[in-house]
Amino acid sequence: MIPLAHLPGYAQWGAHLDELLARPEALWVYGPTGSGVSTLAADLAKRRELPWLEAGSLEEAATWLASHPRGTVAAQAAAPSHLPCLSLRLPGLDEHPEAISALLAAFAVEESLEGPLPPVLGALPCPGNLRELRNRLLRWKLLGQLPALEPAGPPRFEAEDLASNLHELERFLLHQALRRAYGNRVEAAQRLGVSRRQLYLLIRRHGDPVRGEPAAGDLPRRILKRQPAQNSSPDQGIR
Repeated sequence: MIPLAHLPGYAQWGAHLDELLARPEALWVYGPTGSGVSTLAADLAKRRELPWLEAGSLEEAATWLASHPRGTVAAQAAAPSHLPCLSLRLPGLDEHPEAISALLAAFAVEESLEGPLPPVLGALPCPGNLRELRNRLLRWKLLGQLPALEPAGPPRFEAEDLASNLHELERFLLHQALRRAYGNRVEAAQRLGVSRRQLYLLIRRHGDPVRGEPAAGDLPRRILKRQPAQNSSPDQGIR
């Protein structure tokens, strides 16, 4: 298990850990998916010698807490205000990138990896959670794959019209998903929430930066409809 001191934001919430453990209320630990919420909840419950629950829904958690008034809940969302519990939000790695180095070192020990790790494994932008960070390390260990560097920050929307900006955002999200999936198109489609057929249409439109495939130059209808309007002057015909 990853030491609590390696989790994101420990410098803030860790200083009050003993006080938190001594409280009589139930504890509600929440945060982004894969940020270590379950790890922290299980550790807190073990120290308090009380049960814990990985909640699938707020309703499930509320029902469970009614019969476990000092238990610990692990959830993705904050606790409803009517529940008698103390909430602890665990931030993601994107909020505390300083935690990446220690976490990678801990994962390397678990995987019996020796020697220095490639710096790109801990490069920003970070996937944002422990699960993705471990996945980076495993891909490198088992497959020799390293993550492709991503452009810093979101795209700059230079156009004024919605159609052009949506086109640029679509390209950015597609390329980001392909890079984070190491070029695995099934995984990229899952990340984007689209079918494989839709993914191939997007790749034809925008290209694949991982495999080096250029865009075919096809433009969506919303752009093609927009182009004649962009070429006409609003003052045309006025004398």
